[in-house]
Formats: sequence, C-alpha cells, structure tokens
Amino acid sequence: MSSTKDIREAVEAELTFDPLVDATDITVKNINGDVALNGTVPSYPQYLEAAAAARRVEGVKHVHNHLSVELQTSDYRGDAQLTTAANNALAWDATVPSGVEASARGGNVTLTGTVNFGAQRTAAELAVSGLIGVRNVRNEIAINFDADPGDVTVLVQDALDRNALMVDDSEVLIDSAGNTVTLTGRVRTWAEHDAVIDATWMASGVYDVIDDLVITG
Repeated sequence: MSSTKDIREAVEAELTFDPLVDATDITVKNINGDVALNGTVPSYPQYLEAAAAARRVEGVKHVHNHLSVELQTSDYRGDAQLTTAANNALAWDATVPSGVEASARGGNVTLTGTVNFGAQRTAAELAVSGLIGVRNVRNEIAINFDADPGDVTVLVQDALDRNALMVDDSEVLIDSAGNTVTLTGRVRTWAEHDAVIDATWMASGVYDVIDDLVITG
C-alpha cells in the first residue's frame, strides 16, 4: 500500500472497524505515511485507541493525534470527584507503588510522585486513563533509580536482543546520555517500534526515552 488515498482510506476503515472507537467525528489526513487524526471523540480511552488503530495500518509511519475529547454530559466529573477516583485507582492497582498521587482539573489528570522503574510510571498512567471524566493524562512522575549510563545501555541492548518481535534486519541504535536513552535507526512495523520502547522503559536506570525511530513499513 503506497498511495496517499489508499493509506487514508485504510486508516478510516480501521477506525470504523474498531469497536472501541466511535469514528463519526474523526477525519484522517495522510502525507506519505504521516497520518493526522483530527476531530473529536467522547472519551480518553477512545483518544488512545484511535491512534493505536491508525498505527496498525500498513504504510503508516507516524501518527499525529490531534483529536480532542468532548465528554458527554453524563460523563462529566467535578475536580474533587475525579481526583478522588484517580487516587483510589492508583491505590488499588498492585503495580503502582505508594507515593504516586493524582490531581484533576477540568478533566485533565496530572500524576506526580516517584517510582523506581519506567514500567511503574506507565502502570500509573494506565490505572487512571480509563476513568469516566478523564479528558487527558499528564504524567509527571519521576524515576528515582541511580544507575551508571553505561549499564543502562547494556541493559537496554540485552532486552532488545531477547525480544521475539525484533527481527535480524531491524537496525536500532541506543545512545545513553546520563540516564536518558535516545533510540535511532529503523524498524519495520509499529509492533516492533512499541516493543523497543517498552523494553527500553523496563531497564533499570532509564529516566527518559527519546524516540527517534523510523518505521519503514
């Protein structure tokens, strides 16, 4: 699949096919595999799922999610109510360590606190993303784990070497500056891309990941 029209139509079809997305008010633009999603969706999970659906389409290299969440009247939650619900969700999730807190304003949830691993940071975001009344999640959780940058590079490379989704012709380069990992190079699919990102965040000592990978399709 190579033409602009074909990719756009395929993304539109995938959005319509996905039962977790109401694609009624979504428009799709494509320029050489750079896909932009515009319009509105009625919930934050649909905002996330729409981007995931677009990434599943062959030929899509980048997804720019410009969708906004317009909650239905019945889904609005006051700041205090949503803050309480978000903190309860964090407290009840066994994968989220204590010390992570949430605050809400106008449906926008902000997460703060400190964890030891990137996977815990991701778990906290997932814990609140599906709550009714959420329009957006801002993850400001810090990662507090002291590791030598050289060790970080080795840990990430070993994780990628073990990953079943990484194929021999994938070319991922890892560069650690402090405890920030920059990923460059090429992968064939979004599945490989996501596997690389997830594996990188799981390594001890990773504070931040800069994603400069190119999806070749």
